[in-house]
Amino acid sequence: MSGKTRLLSESVIREMTRLSDRHGAINLSQGFPDFPAPARVKRAAVRAIEADFNQYAVTWGSPNLRRAIAEKAAWFNGIHCEPDKNITVTCGSTEALMASVMAIADRGDEVILLEPAYENYKPSVILAGGTPVPVPLGESFSVDEERLKSAFNGRTKLILVNTPHNPSGKVFGKKELGLIADLCEDYGAVAITDEIYEHILYDGRSHISLATLGDMAERTVTISGISKTYTATGWRVGYAIADETLTKALRKVHDFMTVCAPAPLQEAAAVALRSQKSFYIKLAETYQKKRDYISSQLKDIGFEFFRPEGSYYILADFGGLSSKDDRKFAYSMTVDCGVAVVPGSSFYSDPKLGRKQVRFSYSKKDSTLRKAAAKMKAFFG
Repeated sequence: MSGKTRLLSESVIREMTRLSDRHGAINLSQGFPDFPAPARVKRAAVRAIEADFNQYAVTWGSPNLRRAIAEKAAWFNGIHCEPDKNITVTCGSTEALMASVMAIADRGDEVILLEPAYENYKPSVILAGGTPVPVPLGESFSVDEERLKSAFNGRTKLILVNTPHNPSGKVFGKKELGLIADLCEDYGAVAITDEIYEHILYDGRSHISLATLGDMAERTVTISGISKTYTATGWRVGYAIADETLTKALRKVHDFMTVCAPAPLQEAAAVALRSQKSFYIKLAETYQKKRDYISSQLKDIGFEFFRPEGSYYILADFGGLSSKDDRKFAYSMTVDCGVAVVPGSSFYSDPKLGRKQVRFSYSKKDSTLRKAAAKMKAFFG
């Protein structure tokens, strides 16, 4: 075992799914829907298989999909890019992130992580040989200006930004993103932005891509994919948009890491990305109703939390319900209550910061959420 892998632990999120499966719990831990992908998108995948899109695709993505990504990036994100020079299709957004970090960060480079953060971010930095620099978010998961300014220095190579945010549901606004942009430009750093939940926004909020601010198009890798928006987490089709220099570096890593994403699913992803705007409006409305329902239920039970502005997670404080730490509480929730959640410490470099938190995913059918709420109310009395 290498020194790098000794620094890594297994995925806590996937561990909770395995525990949930063993005990027949309702899985509100891992963020995958239990309802079907759009029928037209599934039909497009079947057509692509039957049309023999079954061999290797172009390493950095099928031309059809890269054109669809460029079209969507222009009308939704305000990012204008060329399919051949600026877009790389990857095996999910997770590979896009990993390949980007490995392409940009060298041994000893510092990489800023805004915490709590999705558990894959820190391992990406470690495997690249970089040094993770955790910066805790402030009240209501807002960017703490003084903490962030103090983290930047001459060794800062990257900052990883996630909006809408997993696990908190925070959506970063123009002021916070503008601060990040200014610091990146001042210190010559690059930003990698994970925007996989970009279409899941509530209460009339708009998504802002960091690459559209100032000169950040030259120093931002914008990452997204089809997993969350199109209910296809198992297809593993993601992408990264960046300037030509960053893209060339990213493609070298991607080529040797996975060769290419699944060819027929790339063709179906192109169909998905060309969805009517009404699809995205309905998507956000559907998830907002789920947020409203599960928020009210968790509040009634006694959990305390920041009301999500986007994504489909709630990071909740259970201190008023139990004296257990987060691992023991999550285990009891799964085995005794029958509802699986994720321990909060998995989202922090300092586990103490998450010892009284658990994460709920509400990317589930309404009937699933009702059953989960009933189990929790019975369990907590």
